[in-house]
Amino acid sequence: MLMDLDAFFASVEQLDHPEWRGKPVIVGGDADKRGVVSTCSYEARAYGVRSAMPASTAARLCPDAIWTHGHYGRYREMSDKVMAILVNESPFIQQVSIDEAFLDITPGSYHAENPVEIARRIQAGVSELGITCSIGLGRSKSVAKVASDIDKPRGMTVVYPGREAEFLRNLPTKCMSGIGPVAQQKLAEMGIFTLGQVAQADEAILHRVFGSNAQMMRDRCRGADDDPVESGAPAKSISNEISFAEDLTNRADIEAALATVSSKVARRLRKSGLKARAVTLKVRYANRSIRTEVRQLPCASDDEYLFASELRDMIDDLWHEGTAVRLLGMAASRFDDGGPQQESLFGEEFEAPDTDIPDVKHREGLAMATDLVRDRFGESALMLGSEMRTRRNLTGSGTKNPADYKSPNLS
Repeated sequence: MLMDLDAFFASVEQLDHPEWRGKPVIVGGDADKRGVVSTCSYEARAYGVRSAMPASTAARLCPDAIWTHGHYGRYREMSDKVMAILVNESPFIQQVSIDEAFLDITPGSYHAENPVEIARRIQAGVSELGITCSIGLGRSKSVAKVASDIDKPRGMTVVYPGREAEFLRNLPTKCMSGIGPVAQQKLAEMGIFTLGQVAQADEAILHRVFGSNAQMMRDRCRGADDDPVESGAPAKSISNEISFAEDLTNRADIEAALATVSSKVARRLRKSGLKARAVTLKVRYANRSIRTEVRQLPCASDDEYLFASELRDMIDDLWHEGTAVRLLGMAASRFDDGGPQQESLFGEEFEAPDTDIPDVKHREGLAMATDLVRDRFGESALMLGSEMRTRRNLTGSGTKNPADYKSPNLS
């Protein structure tokens, strides 16, 4: 089963603001600050508004919409309540975002009840919370995912075993997870427009489009893939990125933004009990081109000062004074597994090269104190000077970051 909450952020806003019900609601950034639409109500979608659309376009399409930057703590609270409903039905859950999760309800794996009855009960439980969801049922995750998009909102689409190929055959390629805009274009140039055509395509064609994932994509388009529901699957990376209302062109603003993303990623690592051995820097320029650089760290870390120091060094390879930057982002990866670690050759702690940052013990104490304050009073209760500087130049857009919304701890 794939459960997808309907227009989730906007639905929560309409729940909390009854006077907004039945009206177009848009959750997203400012139209005059390069914001984007996070999500919107179905009333707004009737005007052509869509997720990830530039806010300026959405404002032009739906000038009378109700706009809000969003209340992400509230969305997480509602998401947790929904996931608790799912866990009550089966322990085999894989949450893939704040509003979406796979659930294995195969008869015999946990109980013998009809999967359709379980899905109906879940929909009823979600409705009692004041929001709605759409559900897809199928023999594989890819089929369930496609099915969940067929009948929205409040819909349920069941693809019974043996009918997968028939269900998928005439659907456009964009319906399948893993076939993005670039792949769609390449397939179209070869006369391939449907999932059934992908399933029957020559192997050489699929390799040109999907590379080593060619067989996996063929299996998905046949409805024959067998990826399991991975309960509590660990994140492969934790990231944060910032889009700017006005392009950054000077070093001080660049470094402030790098310190901000470093702080946010480090906090998420600590909350997850993870330490990273690699960092990736992402830069999007004013012309929308993107460059990235990856660096291995000398030791596994959750230290924002170390991350910021590395990013300040890395930025010299991707940027020079005066170049306009539209977005900066950082990802931490290669998480420490808790196993044995190689000690320093001289038995000393690794220190970031900057001489103006606190020593290791002071940094750890500062991070612990900062986390405690934010846990109790909210993320904005305590901010570094760099965060205050960057905050003035935000677009107001939010995002659904899968790394922030992990499957419930089922142990």
